[in-house]
Amino acid sequence: MRYTWLFCLLLWCLTGRAQQQSFCNPVNLDYGYLTIPDFSTWGKHRATADPAMVVYKGDFYLFSTNQAGYWWSSDMLNWHFNPRKFLRPWNTGYDELCAPAVGVVGDTMIVFGSTYTRNFTIWMSTDPKANIWKPLVDSFAIGGWDPDFFTDTDGRLYMYNGSSNRYPIYGVELSRKTFEPIGGRTEMYFLEPWRYGWQRFGENMDNTFLDPFIEGAWMTRHDGKYYLQYAAPGTEFSGYADGVVVGDGPLGPFTPQSDPLSYKPGGFARGAGHGSTYQDPSGNWWHISTIAISVKNNFERRLGIWPAGFDKDGVMFCNTAFGDYPLSIKDGRFMGWMLLNYNKPVQVSSTLGGYHANNAVDENIKTYWSAATGNKGEWIQTDLGAVATVRAIQIDYADQDAGIVGHQPGLYHEYMLYASEDGAHWKVLVDKGRNDRDVPHDYVELSAPVRARFVKMVNLHVATGKFALSGLRVFGNGDGPAPDSVKDLIVLRTEKDKRSAWIKWRPVDDAFAYNIYTGLAPDKLYNCIMVYDANEYWYKAMDKEKPYYFAIEAINEDGVSVRTKPIRVD
Repeated sequence: MRYTWLFCLLLWCLTGRAQQQSFCNPVNLDYGYLTIPDFSTWGKHRATADPAMVVYKGDFYLFSTNQAGYWWSSDMLNWHFNPRKFLRPWNTGYDELCAPAVGVVGDTMIVFGSTYTRNFTIWMSTDPKANIWKPLVDSFAIGGWDPDFFTDTDGRLYMYNGSSNRYPIYGVELSRKTFEPIGGRTEMYFLEPWRYGWQRFGENMDNTFLDPFIEGAWMTRHDGKYYLQYAAPGTEFSGYADGVVVGDGPLGPFTPQSDPLSYKPGGFARGAGHGSTYQDPSGNWWHISTIAISVKNNFERRLGIWPAGFDKDGVMFCNTAFGDYPLSIKDGRFMGWMLLNYNKPVQVSSTLGGYHANNAVDENIKTYWSAATGNKGEWIQTDLGAVATVRAIQIDYADQDAGIVGHQPGLYHEYMLYASEDGAHWKVLVDKGRNDRDVPHDYVELSAPVRARFVKMVNLHVATGKFALSGLRVFGNGDGPAPDSVKDLIVLRTEKDKRSAWIKWRPVDDAFAYNIYTGLAPDKLYNCIMVYDANEYWYKAMDKEKPYYFAIEAINEDGVSVRTKPIRVD
């Protein structure tokens, strides 16, 4: 027994897996490459969205758009992909599956894809880890786009669906025996952009191009209340968010929560709409939703996971503050590790056209650096500006000249990371020279902190195309003081449009970013916007009929300032 324990301890030390305490968004999944030809004319690229996460027999199961399969994990860190085609021979189209519904009915998992037809199959499994499935309903006649299955505590089964800028989210009860509808579909909720600013269509929430879309229903029950979640106003925007309406029954009536539930319009990875809420085996609530890239196509997207919950007054919330920095895998709290190389000097082995080196450190997932080739030996080096304590690194690959369609087996990335205090003497920081996994958003938490000023990445192998990065993000802590608190926060809200406000503040000299917190009460500042290199922000997401509270904090490599006292704005 003693030697078994020692062997396990040695294995734990060597692998480092048991030590990992954190993760970083976007989630590091082996995302498939888009299969729709008209959507890849600007370049083949990875894409998925609309995640449906359920906990089944103690494991996490994740389904999302057009992956021809699904992932499972026992810890939300290490994800395993099960390839699976759910379309039948009589089904046509490229969507395998689009925005799938996943539910648990008794001891059985069920899956169904978005469709406007009458002949899609509902699938069932009692062993999804082994990828064993069979048809439950051969052709589900009522269909539905962006469907969601919900089993209530009394065993009754419901389906919600809808994706439109003309029609609402619908709900209907289904028979547990036949899966036929019991009665007709009922209107659940339709958008009210005249009142709720965040529901307006467009990157600037101006409604000048199209009316906003409502889609992506997901139902959660908590303490006898029913929380129907929905996404708006459009998947390609930074302000894509999930809202929530609350009722006493699964089919309503419902009352909206004024502010979005999951909202992340700032930072490196933006957007937090069309997702799902789930509770882990330890009782913690989480929300997973869609991150927008939308460069090669509007539907170029990724996934992010954030902590969620319910406060003492029954308000449902999701915490996206520092939502693309390292977060605790235990409960989602911010680890306190700061970004050390924002807009710092970069050197590279080569550059392809206008894909400049500093794009890898500009905290914008939409921009990227590309080397001239994907060859072994291409490299990128970032200067932190001073010696600091490095704790983790995220590597966000970009798709340049990719040659792959679909979810292909056998893809992998290999690289080396080196660290130096003086730029002359180097030591190996991370050795991924024998990595056999596809890691498009690889995140490495170091087993022990390392002192370094320079970090260099050398490519050994890319999955496809050129060696290209949208982010080489080094996290840890500098040796200096945290920035001073922000002074003179001003929020200008006029009668012309009380959904909107112009926020300004006095710049803090040693800060490179700010978190703006907002909400409907001083102790309910549940939404956060991270702003880089600016001291103003146009906030257009308010309920025009309610007062708001705002606070702000400054951010640099060394830490976070004291947050200002909330101010009320009528």
